[in-house]
Amino acid sequence: MSFKWNLPTKVLFGPGMLKKLHKEKLPGKKALLLISNGKSAKTNGTLATVEAELKEAGVEYVIFDKIQANPLEPTMMEGVMAARENSCDFVIGLGGGSVMDSATVIAAVAPQKEGRIWDYIFGGTGGGMKMKEKSLPYIAITTSAGTGSEVDCWGVVSNPETNEKIGFMGAYPTLAVVDPETMLSVPPKFTAYQGFDALFHCLEGYISVAANEASAMVELEAVRNLAKYLPIAVKDGSNLEARTKVAFANTLGGYSMEFSTCTSEHAIEHALSGHHQELPHGAGLIMISKAYYEYFAQSGQIDDRLIDLAKALGKENASKAMDMVEALSDLQKACGVDDLKMSDYGIKPEEFPMIAEDAKKTMGGLFKCDRVKLTDEGVIEILKKSYK
Repeated sequence: MSFKWNLPTKVLFGPGMLKKLHKEKLPGKKALLLISNGKSAKTNGTLATVEAELKEAGVEYVIFDKIQANPLEPTMMEGVMAARENSCDFVIGLGGGSVMDSATVIAAVAPQKEGRIWDYIFGGTGGGMKMKEKSLPYIAITTSAGTGSEVDCWGVVSNPETNEKIGFMGAYPTLAVVDPETMLSVPPKFTAYQGFDALFHCLEGYISVAANEASAMVELEAVRNLAKYLPIAVKDGSNLEARTKVAFANTLGGYSMEFSTCTSEHAIEHALSGHHQELPHGAGLIMISKAYYEYFAQSGQIDDRLIDLAKALGKENASKAMDMVEALSDLQKACGVDDLKMSDYGIKPEEFPMIAEDAKKTMGGLFKCDRVKLTDEGVIEILKKSYK
C-alpha cells in the first residue's frame, strides 16, 4: 500500500477539447510549436486549429516540423537551437509519441548554458551531466493514443552514431490536451501499434516490482478498455466512442508509468529500434510480446498477476498464467497485428546477442524492475522465439 502521487499536469480530456485551448492561461508569450516531419497535422486540420487557438490567446509561435519517428538527437538539437534563436519561452508538442518525447527534451535542454542533449543522458555513452537551469514549460497536445507521454516526464532519444535509444527525464507538461477527435485519421496499423504500446505500459507496470494499489487501479482499467475498444478503433477509425476509450486507456498508461514502471520488455524493444530506425516502437513490442510473457508465465512466480491480466483482457475464466498469453494473442489477431515480421525491418538473428547486450547497457534499470530475473540468454531466447 505504499505509493507516491505526483500528477502536476492539468489535463483537458475529451472530444472538442482542443478548441478550448485559448481559454487556458498559457505559460508564455512565444511558443516553439513542434510537429512531425510528416503531413498529418497539416492535412487533417489539427495544426490549423492550434494556430487559431494561439492567435486567439494572443500568443506568438514558431513552427519546427522536423521530428521523425524514433527521434534522433541531432534533430532534437536543431529544435533546441530553434527555441534559443527565436527566444521562445515555452514549447508545444503537437503530435504522437515522438513529438511528445522531443517536446520534453527540447524544453529541458534549451535553457542550459552548455553541452548538447546527449551530454545530459544517463546510461550508455551519455555524458551524465546534471541540468542547472529550469526547464521551459511545455504543453502536450497528443494526436495519437500510445505513449501516455502527455502526463509523464519522460522522453526517448536515439543516437544515430551509436545506435543507442535511451530514456531522458525531462519535466512534466504544464498542460495536456487529449482530444480524440484529433485521432480519427490515424491509419489502422498505427492505431494498433500505438494502442499496444499503451497496453504494454500497463501490463509491464502490473507485473513489475514497483506495482502497487494505485498503479493497479489505472492499469487494469486501461487493459479492460483496450481489450474491448482497440479492435473497434482499428477496424473503424471514425468510431469516436472507441477512439475516446482508447485515448483514455493511453492516458491511464501514462499514469501507470508514474505510479509504477515499465520492465525489460521496453528495454529490449528500444535496443531493437535503436539499431533499426524504421521499426515502429509499438510494432517492435508486439513482435516480442508473446515470447516475453511466456517466459514469465513459465517461471511460475507471478501466476496470480498474469491471471488478473488475462481476466482484464477478456478471458473471464482464466485460471493459469498461460491464459494471459492466449488472451494477448487473441487481441493481436483481432487487431490484425499477429503476423509482424522482424525480417521485414532488416533484423537478423545474428544480431540478437548484441541486442541483448545493448538492452542491458542502455536501459539496464528496467531489468531490475522484473519480478523474475531475465538473463542475456533469456533475452536471446525470447528474440529467437519471436523471429519471423
